Amino acid sequence: MTQKSKTQQSNPKGAILGVDIGGTKVAVGLVDSGGHILTQARQPMQANGTAEAALQAVTNAIDFLSSSEAARGGFASIGICSPGPLDPRAGVVVNPANLPCWRNFPLAEKIAAKYRVPVKLDNDANAAALAETRWGAARGYRYVFYTCIGTGIGTGIVLDGHIYYGRTGAAGEGGHMTIDYRGPVCGCGKRGCIEALAAGPAIGARARGKLASELSPHSTLLDLANGDLAAVTSEMVGQAYAAGDPLAKGILLETVELLTIWLGNIVDLLDPDVIVMGGGVAAMLKPFFDEIKNRLPIWCQNPRAAEVPLLMAHYGAEAGIAGGAALWAGGTSVDSAD
Repeated sequence: MTQKSKTQQSNPKGAILGVDIGGTKVAVGLVDSGGHILTQARQPMQANGTAEAALQAVTNAIDFLSSSEAARGGFASIGICSPGPLDPRAGVVVNPANLPCWRNFPLAEKIAAKYRVPVKLDNDANAAALAETRWGAARGYRYVFYTCIGTGIGTGIVLDGHIYYGRTGAAGEGGHMTIDYRGPVCGCGKRGCIEALAAGPAIGARARGKLASELSPHSTLLDLANGDLAAVTSEMVGQAYAAGDPLAKGILLETVELLTIWLGNIVDLLDPDVIVMGGGVAAMLKPFFDEIKNRLPIWCQNPRAAEVPLLMAHYGAEAGIAGGAALWAGGTSVDSAD
């Protein structure tokens, strides 16, 4: 079993354990009251086996970190980030597509019973939005819209320091807003969701389609893929753009336009005072943030749309760890959804 750990500082009493569960990994870290990740570790997730095997992968990661010298002060509580759908009030993982091991699984209860500390569970994007509000790029803002754009598009809404859950706890699925009803079918079953149009796989697919066109000029993309059209990915699009490739630039500008249309709807709906973007695709698109901001008024009814700051997230790959910890920071809890 492969395990990695990283230590930055000693562990103060009362640190929070943040747990980030994905389809391929479990990342855990101790976080202090200021949002600093003191020490962290990760190991593979057992997502395709039994529910108990997957739980064991999570507890193994926690135990591995707990046994380190940097974690000798222990932890006062545990916050867990997981892909949804899930029920944050009940602490139950419902049926995430990339965690087939768990169906209506009472994860928070299981973890609390083993470690004898309070446990909270939330959607990974919700928790990351809260971490950015507490300690990151959105600190000091009241109405926060957060999106993580990578393999998918996750979103979270934080209003006056509290995650907005809606009536049933399912609010904030902004990645599945349709912006083209004739568009490609999304993994969620709907057509033309922004995730199906602008997430990493969609960018890669659009690049492959353009390269397959008889009218397409030679592109650095094919060099990066060693001539294998099927191997072209969104990451390669970013690399080709950085190398000055015009085809890659055009693909990213199309993605920017799609995201601007979507964010225009978000601004008209929520009137946020900040938009925070994280994830690998967002990092690739950072040179275009001003372009998005400048074009936002074209796609907005809100006359002051251009005033909304568009910021890169503070937490990168550690967003889930920080997000788990943020569930306990400042007294924030899922009770605010009631």
